[in-house]
Amino acid sequence: MLKQFLPSQFFELGRFAHADLFSPEKPVWQALEALSEYLAKQQLGKIEAAVETGVYLSEPELISIGRGTVVEAGAYIKGPCIIGKNCQIRHGAYIRGNVITGDDCVVGHATELKNVIFLNGVQAGHFSYVGDSILGNHVNLGAGTKCANLRLDQKNVPIFYENKRIDSGLRKLGAIIGDGGQLGCNCVTNPGAIIGKGSQSHPCMTLTGVVSENHVFRDSF
Repeated sequence: MLKQFLPSQFFELGRFAHADLFSPEKPVWQALEALSEYLAKQQLGKIEAAVETGVYLSEPELISIGRGTVVEAGAYIKGPCIIGKNCQIRHGAYIRGNVITGDDCVVGHATELKNVIFLNGVQAGHFSYVGDSILGNHVNLGAGTKCANLRLDQKNVPIFYENKRIDSGLRKLGAIIGDGGQLGCNCVTNPGAIIGKGSQSHPCMTLTGVVSENHVFRDSF
């Protein structure tokens, strides 16, 4: 496997409680394949958070929520999932299962998560869809950002890199966004978008393929 796709190229894992999801010698997206089995081995059902009246917890025995987290009325959470400490799960958030968030994350109104790994400090505050994706430390999604995860022909999602087409082995794969990445409002990432650390996108852009570290996407002006 190309070194460019190893987890160490995208994330600082030292403070992430679930770093064992990532194999140092396998491509970063394989953590998504490991997610379901990893959750099945955890002792779930420990809810230490402030959960307001009006929250719906589906299969609460498969849900763990850390201390200091606030879950607002109107949120829907389905297990299995682990939500870290000091997070905000806001009104209208929809967590569909197979989700892990680190500490200090925000899942906002009308934001949907499915088969997702958030490292620490991720913010998906408003009207976002994040499916089959991994977001690094302190990634911020502007309002309306969508991480598309399925090709129209429903074939495996390829990774396009240096004129090569690499089979991810996954029929559903959204975005991998390295630490510190920021996407402006109403951006769309195409299936299999791999975005390096510190990259930024101006609003209303479509991102595809492999994006190098600290790259800035913008319209010409």
